[in-house]
Formats: sequence, structure tokens, C-alpha cells
Amino acid sequence: MDAEILAVGTELLMGQITNTNAQYISSRLPSVGVNVYYHSVVGDNPERLRKCLNIALERSDVVIMTGGLGPTKDDLTKETVADVLGLKLVLHEDILDTMKAYFKKMNRKMTDNNIKQAYLPENCIVVKNSNGTAPGCIIEKDEKVVIMLPGPPSEMKPMFEETVIPYFASKSQYKLTSKFLRIFGIGESAMEDLIMDLVEKQSNPTIAPYAKEGEVTLRLTARYKNENNTCDGEEIIKPVEDEIKRRLGDYIYSTENKNLEEVAAELLLQNNVTIATAESCTGGLISSRLTDIPGISKVFNRGIVSYSNEAKIENLGVKRQTLEKYGAVSRETAREMAEGIRNVSGTDLGLAVTGIAGPGGGTAEKPVGLVYIALADKYDISVKELRLTGDRGKIRRITCLHAFDMIRRKILEWKENDNHS
Repeated sequence: MDAEILAVGTELLMGQITNTNAQYISSRLPSVGVNVYYHSVVGDNPERLRKCLNIALERSDVVIMTGGLGPTKDDLTKETVADVLGLKLVLHEDILDTMKAYFKKMNRKMTDNNIKQAYLPENCIVVKNSNGTAPGCIIEKDEKVVIMLPGPPSEMKPMFEETVIPYFASKSQYKLTSKFLRIFGIGESAMEDLIMDLVEKQSNPTIAPYAKEGEVTLRLTARYKNENNTCDGEEIIKPVEDEIKRRLGDYIYSTENKNLEEVAAELLLQNNVTIATAESCTGGLISSRLTDIPGISKVFNRGIVSYSNEAKIENLGVKRQTLEKYGAVSRETAREMAEGIRNVSGTDLGLAVTGIAGPGGGTAEKPVGLVYIALADKYDISVKELRLTGDRGKIRRITCLHAFDMIRRKILEWKENDNHS
């Protein structure tokens, strides 16, 4: 089945709300054999909605609509859909009773305009809403399927998982399973060159590369029959996944679609490795991302933003002569910052970053985008020099990725050599 996601709401067109529903629905439908070919957004206008719906029905088997199911006058999704499909709206007394109970539980008065939410197209499958007042529905007509769901994600997602996914699973002869390989440290073209023959002869599973800022993701997708006692998608994917792992090695940092800071944090926690950070050009971004991870307080000791030279000297013990001779942005300063934060905090690892994020401050010898990352442990201090391009935000974000990758590789090295205590 081919699907289109049609989001309804003028607030989406005006940029007041991000259309996260479409992204979520698109990510879930392949698992039940539904291909998403189109995304559309239309405002709260019945004529434009009618046109969009007719176009969607012409080119897609399934139309999933979100939004416009509320009690106000501009919530006209149901009315427009019913009109286009030639269906009557019928009052569902059980839904009305549920709504009354909901308002009573919330200690709020139910106004008359809420009653319209209990009207649904005749002969539809009701999609119950346990987190709000607007029910959804599934309509089957003329070999087409139209699904209406409320706009708020907190309501839409549970309804989608509890009713819509099982509905499609029961209809589909095939299922799709995807595996995501997250890759860092190699460019998209270089990575593709290493696996080009696999990409060219792909059939099942398929291999799709996605480049994002600083990294690459490979999506492996298997198609298999929705029957018992047959091989599942994981079995189809595994031989190709294993071959890609063999070729790309430790450039692959996750096979579970986790980001780099999650992987780095998990390794720190799993191996009880403590860490502290000293940041200059990233301004605390690394420590902020680490502290987004639940439980990281077990291993994250502190983060110091040593932006000025005086802060580097006073808080980290960087030598004044080092700064005078080599400058704040230098391999030597980064080493002393990493060693200093480790000594001050008494942690297993000390991570330091210093660089020129721009847009000003660069010179011919030290251009904007020059960054040094140092990682100190009790054995030595490793320093990585980066020559990055882009605006200030991008340089800072890419620097963070390299920092997390250094943490990841250091702990994996320790595990391999079994020399961390």
C-alpha cells in the first residue's frame, strides 16, 4: 500500500508548529508494509482541504490525516472528508459519554461545541483517544483508506500505536524491518566507495545512505512475508550488515540508531569511567550534551568553561608561558587543559577543547575552524587537530562529535587492551 500523510492546520503553514507527526508516522509505517510517498500540509480551509484530499486519494491508497478534529468552527477535517467521500456524520453516544466522563474527571465544564467531536462518518472504525476529547477514525471506501487522527502528538501517537499499526499489520502481506548503522570519521563518498558493490547489487535488503551534519547513516531495510514460521527481517539483514561492519570497522559507532553522545555516555557508564571537561570554543556544549543523558552523574564530575586565558591559568593550571609562546588555540594549550581538568577533578579522563569558532578571530596561521581536542588519562594525552568549515554553530557542533568519538575510541581501546582500572 502507498500512503500520503496530509497534515491540517494553518499554524503548520505559518511555522508556528513543527510537523513532527508526519516524521513519526513515516518512521512507523514501513514496519507494517506501508510505503509513504507523499507529505502534504494544508491550512484550515475547507476548499483547499477538499482539493488536497482529492489529489491524495487519486495518487495514494492510504491517506492519513492529522489535525482539524477539535471542537471549534475552523476544525473541519471530518466534515470535509465526509463530504468528499459522500458519507453522513453519525452521533456516537458511547463517545459522547466518554467525553462527558473525561470533562468530569478534569473538573471542567463540557461546552456544547464539544458535542461535534462525537460525530463520525458512518461505518467507520473508531480510534479511541485516551488522552483527549477528539476520537479518530479509519474509513474504508472504494478500495481507499482514509484515517483521521488529532493533531497533538501526545494524543496522536498512542492512538496510532494502539489502533492504526495493528490495523495495517492485519492487512499487509508483507512487513518491513530496518536497521540503522551510524557512522562517524569517514566522509559519505569515501564510505560509499568501500561498499559500492553491495549498493549496486542490493535487492533485499536495500541499502540507503543518509548524510547529516558530520556523519553518515546507512539504513538497511528488509522485506519479508507477514506469516508465522518464516524468516524475519533481522535474518535477511544480518549477512549484509556483517559485511558492511567488516569493511567499515570502527567507523560504525552504533547499530541501534543512537547518537554519538549516547554511545559515549553508555561506554562511560558501563565501564565506570569518570570524566571532566574543560571547554573554550564550545562554551559548555559538550558537558551540556553529556548531562542530557540520564544517570551520567555517576561518571561526569564537572565541566569548566575556561574561555579566557586567565581562566585557563587559574582553573586548569595552564602555564602562562605556554599561552604566550603557543597561544590559546594550540596543541600545547589543549594538552595542558586536559591534564589540568583531570588533575583538578581526579577523574579517569580529562577532555579539553580550544579553537576558533568564528566568524572573526582567525589569522593566516590559525584560521577560523582550527580546533584542538585533547583527551588525558593516566597513561598519556592524545590531541586531535581539526580544520573545520562552516558557521560558528556548525564548527562547535562538529567539534562535539569529534570529542565524543575520542571518548568512545579511548574506552574501546582500553577494553581491547584490558588496561583500565
